[in-house]
Amino acid sequence: IVRRYSDFDLLNNSLQIAGLSLPLPPKKLIGNMDREFIAERQKGLQNYLNVITTNHILSNCELVKKFLDPNNYSANYTEIALQQVSMFFRSEPKWEVVEPLKDIGWRIRKKYFLMKIKNQPKERLVLSWADLGPDKYLSDKDFQCLIKLLPSCLHPYIYRVTFATANESSALLIRMFNEKGTLKDLIYKSKPKDPFLKKYCNPKKIQGLELQQIKTYGRQILEVLKFLHDKGFPYGHLHASNVMLDGDTCRLLDLENSLLGLPSFYRSYFSQFRKINTLESVDVHCFGHLLYEMTYGRPPDSVPVDSFPPAPSMAVVAVLESTLSCEACKNGMPTVSRLLQMPLFSDVLLTTSEKPQFKIPTKLKEALRIAKECIEKRLIEEQKQIHQHRRLTRAQSHHGSEEERKKRKILARKKSKRSALENSEEHSAKYNNSNNSGSGASSPLTSPSSPTPPSTSAALGLSKRCKERDICITSTSSTSTTTSSSLASCEHRGTCPALVSGCEWREPRGLAHLYPEFPKRNFEESQNL
Repeated sequence: IVRRYSDFDLLNNSLQIAGLSLPLPPKKLIGNMDREFIAERQKGLQNYLNVITTNHILSNCELVKKFLDPNNYSANYTEIALQQVSMFFRSEPKWEVVEPLKDIGWRIRKKYFLMKIKNQPKERLVLSWADLGPDKYLSDKDFQCLIKLLPSCLHPYIYRVTFATANESSALLIRMFNEKGTLKDLIYKSKPKDPFLKKYCNPKKIQGLELQQIKTYGRQILEVLKFLHDKGFPYGHLHASNVMLDGDTCRLLDLENSLLGLPSFYRSYFSQFRKINTLESVDVHCFGHLLYEMTYGRPPDSVPVDSFPPAPSMAVVAVLESTLSCEACKNGMPTVSRLLQMPLFSDVLLTTSEKPQFKIPTKLKEALRIAKECIEKRLIEEQKQIHQHRRLTRAQSHHGSEEERKKRKILARKKSKRSALENSEEHSAKYNNSNNSGSGASSPLTSPSSPTPPSTSAALGLSKRCKERDICITSTSSTSTTTSSSLASCEHRGTCPALVSGCEWREPRGLAHLYPEFPKRNFEESQNL
């Protein structure tokens, strides 16, 4: 606890650069390591972590990841990037590093350097270096060929790449440095060279863009997304920091991210919805995030969005509902062409004379198609795992609730009472059977040669149990007059009490008249018959 508390102090001090330090639980009892103290500190530190990890920007911060998982985030990525860039400059001496641009981006494994050309010292360029991500499915040869094709991509709404190269483990690209910064810098009124946390995590003023800017910028971004989709080029990395502003024109950045296999900025959002399972639908969903940020000056608190605040136009809300609402996330995203036909963008006139150009060889198009399918397959598997985990969590929380525990206790009591009642009934039934086995009614049959005749009551009892038989018994003993008379009276009712000592078999009257010799037969013969 003491060691982790020191780590929390370091993390909290590091976050002060963005004005995000939070009050830690008091540690005045740090010397008293009893159980109550440890439980109190653990609860307070867990709440502190919950606040940090629920913030989308902070959860992707390198400081937070190093704190939560120091084994996998222990490398110094700035040094690794410097080594790779230095090796590159050995064969390209015309470039020179001015200074590293520390933490201007949100990615841990992507670093930026301010560059210049030696024979043009006044021009400033930005070099971005990034290693490979988990969605890199291109072969090394195809990957390097596609990276080197990026400078040939010409589009009025794509930011031009000056130079691009790659090796087996990373890629390096150089673009012109823009003093105005990105669309996110415009929204948050920040400086491009400041650290990412300081620029965007705790803005001083929250204000959206004007309606005409929203319409124009939105239409330009949708046009370039449609161009990339028609070319079969996977993107999936749209957000406000990847849109460069050049006057009144938006230009898309970081086309190389999908080739490198890097995760999307909004992956933690769309991976929760199983209907957003293609890169085209991912781009549309990310456009919804971007439009929300342009409209309200901040990202949505949670997705899906139940209700939208007042907007400059109801047409804006219509587009937001089609991309961020519960119904849209559940049923799927519209296409880019459908968004272009909506009233917010359909009447925007674009004035540009530059003709789009991006030639991709057929072989590389096929490689891109296969890589795109692999990226989407991995996304579907991840969504399936998240869905199963959420179902399991809901079931555990449901069964672990106090109400469910009370229900289970009540059912257990009822079950125990029922089983006890069944056991008692079974025991009483066994007891009654054992008593009946000793009575005269269920005693074994007595041999005819037995010297003791049965009682009248026993004979009458046996008479009642043999109502379905068509045989009657009469007594042949002269000493048992009462029994014989009682049994003789049964002769006319067609009943048969049983084989009783001193009695012989007789057929009913009709058979006795037909067979007069039958009563004279002995008992063994009549029994065989």
